[in-house]
Amino acid sequence: MRVLSGSPVDWHPGDERRAVAIGVFDGVHRGHQAVLSAMVEAATGAGLVAAVLTFDPHPRSVVAPQRAPRLLTTVGQRVGLLGDLGVEVVAVAPFDDRVRLLAPEAFATELLVDGLGAVSVTVGSDFRFGNDRTGDAGTLEQLGESLGFAVSVVSLVGGDEPVSSSQIRRLVADGEVTAAADALGRPHEVVGRVVPGDGRGRGIGVPTANIDLPPMLAVPGRGVYAVTASTDGLEWLPGVANIGVRPTFGGDAERLEVHLLDTDLDLYGRELRVRFIARIREERTFDGVELLVAQIRDDVEAARSLLA
Repeated sequence: MRVLSGSPVDWHPGDERRAVAIGVFDGVHRGHQAVLSAMVEAATGAGLVAAVLTFDPHPRSVVAPQRAPRLLTTVGQRVGLLGDLGVEVVAVAPFDDRVRLLAPEAFATELLVDGLGAVSVTVGSDFRFGNDRTGDAGTLEQLGESLGFAVSVVSLVGGDEPVSSSQIRRLVADGEVTAAADALGRPHEVVGRVVPGDGRGRGIGVPTANIDLPPMLAVPGRGVYAVTASTDGLEWLPGVANIGVRPTFGGDAERLEVHLLDTDLDLYGRELRVRFIARIREERTFDGVELLVAQIRDDVEAARSLLA
């Protein structure tokens, strides 16, 4: 798979004819997958290259920074998921003030036609583009007639409550990771580097990997979860994770700690991928370390059962 970045004027499609799906695709959830599947099918049927036009940073972080969402996926995760769905070219356009202010016709001309060589374009029925989101799927169809590309519009997935990245972010924030997985089509995953902690977990017999979380990543609400984790091509290992401030120890900084079951690996400095399978319980304060340790043992057994 090829990844294009930087200014669209430097993408140079040459003679390559492409089918293009457009969207932020944060989370690459089931609704996105319907759009991408339709695009890949169109590309295959017409002998075109399957391509995606996506954006970084998230448009809302530029248009309304105070309402910028926590992201379900990093750009790297998003690109990997797109590749798994058969996308051959991913163009990551910088969403800056220049792109934001493009009129719909300029957007279609510069990014789709000149930048990507699009002859087929697929979008969701809620698609909006151009300055102040003035363009929609109907606008794109009209532009396609004059600029030389066909447009396919895919209905939203989920009926009266369509699957959306916003909906999934709310589920994740509420700790409803099983419902989030249903909407995503896979477990929600958090990626971060393992950093040294204070050693309390190892001191009570439950060594944990402390994850340095990117600030804008969507992290499940505070509590204890059954998870699987992997790093550097390692097989997915079962584990139990805690997200919170560790109130029993008087903590105040939120952190993600992962205990891998029956495994004690040196993970410092490595990037750990953590998939959230099910929520076990809420975060609680315990009257002493012994009660906390007893609860952790129960949490480990609950995780074993959920992951079996």
